[in-house]
Amino acid sequence: MQLWFSAALLPDGWHADVRISIADGGITAITTGIEPGLDDECHGIALPGLANVHSHAFQRGMAGLAEQAGPEAGVDDFWTWREVMYRFLDRLEPDGTQAIAAMAYAEMLESGFTRVGEFHYLHHDTEGAPYAERAIMAQAIAEASKIAGIGLTLLPVFYAHADFGGAPPAHGQRRFINDLDGFAQLLDDSRAIATSLEGGRIGVAPHSLRAVTPEHLKIVTGMANGAPIHIHVAEQMREVDACIAWSGRRPVEYLFETMDVGQNWCLIHATHLTAEELATIVGSGAVAGLCPITEANLGDGIFPTSKFLRAGGHFGIGTDSNVLLDAAEELRMLEYAQRLDLRRRNCLADGPRQSVGARLWRGAFAGGNQALGGKQAGLAVGAPADLVSLKADHPALVAAKGDQILDCWIFAGGRALIDSVWRAGEKQVSDGRHHARASIEAAYRKTMRTLFD
Repeated sequence: MQLWFSAALLPDGWHADVRISIADGGITAITTGIEPGLDDECHGIALPGLANVHSHAFQRGMAGLAEQAGPEAGVDDFWTWREVMYRFLDRLEPDGTQAIAAMAYAEMLESGFTRVGEFHYLHHDTEGAPYAERAIMAQAIAEASKIAGIGLTLLPVFYAHADFGGAPPAHGQRRFINDLDGFAQLLDDSRAIATSLEGGRIGVAPHSLRAVTPEHLKIVTGMANGAPIHIHVAEQMREVDACIAWSGRRPVEYLFETMDVGQNWCLIHATHLTAEELATIVGSGAVAGLCPITEANLGDGIFPTSKFLRAGGHFGIGTDSNVLLDAAEELRMLEYAQRLDLRRRNCLADGPRQSVGARLWRGAFAGGNQALGGKQAGLAVGAPADLVSLKADHPALVAAKGDQILDCWIFAGGRALIDSVWRAGEKQVSDGRHHARASIEAAYRKTMRTLFD
């Protein structure tokens, strides 16, 4: 197969009139400055697909359903939202999980994501007992990724406690909880599931410092064997205060004092940092997994992105609760939060006269691939054929050249600019719509009606 683009973002920058040859899911040749041939499939502007570093797929089914104020005025926060989430999943079974995840993954592809890191902690049945097939929920996630055609990095989550110090789990957490032996079996089964997928990868995810003991953390991260390790940390000030009360240290401070955090780690949210903690993360080479839409939706706070990037930090973007799925919107929210916090513009540009969109896109591309265990080749020979095409004739792009294309996509056009998306050489999206959207939507609607009848 040969694709021709009026422009393409290659590893060494922008090029015009680009032919990309694809075979067996990978890029086999790239030619620049060439007119389209008779056998070429012609498109507008080509970008490599982005990686979504953090998703809870099942939460797509409750998007918009937690926006009603609770019974006590002025107290709604992450912790009250969490109670809504617990109630939502009380009746969710593997087939419903698959249907909701497929919907989320199709929408991710439609917005420009071609790989997702699924932070998967919904393991057990509605009573909290392991299924006879222990990894059946992981299998549902894998099947959803196949239906949608998105690349999957499966991150089975170890969750054992309700709070710091090994507090017993709450009733609402019963479907998440494992002991070490049960998790080891779950991880082995999940590894077989993930690696059976085209381009499938596996990692491990101790849920958070409050959900695991120090002993658990060491053992579970040792199961990674160099694969990605993801963990929630310092998302909420209540979490920070509880960690201090328990250990005398802040969460990021405690994590780095007790663990050898390196480049295969992704610290999800890491919202509340001291200057010393920020420098420690940068020095480790770990990725900060930022989810700007969810962090805004939950009232988490604002990550110090401007300081972090100036210090040389690595970041990826995720969609977390999947309340809204739009890669460009995540990047736009990342910049706009800094503008509101610092009360100035173009906060994340990489120097004078530099493009904000380019800094955001390139940072998210590199950090996302690092966090999900991939190579950062982009559109290059030997790389997976994970491509996104933008509509070159869209009004938002009429005056854009070079990195201005990224600025216009992120700040002016969003997902309306998405034309086609290929994952491993297979076209999954045309004219902004997933090829299997009708059947995926039908299964999703059936599941949601069942859950809410």
